[in-house]
Amino acid sequence: MKNSQVQPDISIITPVYNAARFLAETIDSVQNQSFRNWEYILVDDCSQDESVALIQSYQREDKRIKLIQLEENSGAAVARNTALEKAQGRYIAFIDSDDRWVEDKLAEQLTLMQTENYAFTYTNFALVSEDGSIIKEKIKLPAKLDYHGLLKNTAIACSTVMLDRQQVGDFRMPLVRKGQDTATWLQIMRTTGVSAYGLDRVLNYYRQVEGSISSNKVDALKRTWNTYRNLEQLPLYKCIYYFCHYVVQAILRRL
Repeated sequence: MKNSQVQPDISIITPVYNAARFLAETIDSVQNQSFRNWEYILVDDCSQDESVALIQSYQREDKRIKLIQLEENSGAAVARNTALEKAQGRYIAFIDSDDRWVEDKLAEQLTLMQTENYAFTYTNFALVSEDGSIIKEKIKLPAKLDYHGLLKNTAIACSTVMLDRQQVGDFRMPLVRKGQDTATWLQIMRTTGVSAYGLDRVLNYYRQVEGSISSNKVDALKRTWNTYRNLEQLPLYKCIYYFCHYVVQAILRRL
């Protein structure tokens, strides 16, 4: 049995809802990380499948893995915020319950952040189908995004993000059901003035699951507009300006 760390450097967070189909692959990719000093907080949002039993089976063998069970279905933002309240690490990393990491993901990202004193980083990622086959080998993002750049190009994948809480502070995600990750990055950038820096390597496999929130293109348009207009409270003309850029960038990423 692996021993738990008293003070993990990185807290990894996953919201879980009926995720048993892919969750073992996700957890395995965390356990296989070359960087070892982490805690992994999985928050179950009242799953009705075998997700909880699966997590508990991993817990018995690895005390770095921690399970929190919500009492009522509340959405990914509440699940992630619940984990953030318990997280002990200076650095926060996110991975969705159907994604997987390359084994050097944490090590490379942490080295970059510590060497350059970056507060916020992300990586490129590959797009894969439900069965894990490659749809697109590399979704390449800009090397740097500030607040206005992110408004134009909202492509940062949640599973690629790492944040230094010593620099960005104790943050929480907005309590919306959809798009809370991008809204969080914008909120952090707007309030702290930090920029996000990209690591030009594919370190995450982003699974495109049919019927998921992220796979619905019309919903993506709606939630992006909602982020601009209601969460960031931009004037209408700025919403239109940034929305046009967002649509163009979304099309280019798929070419």
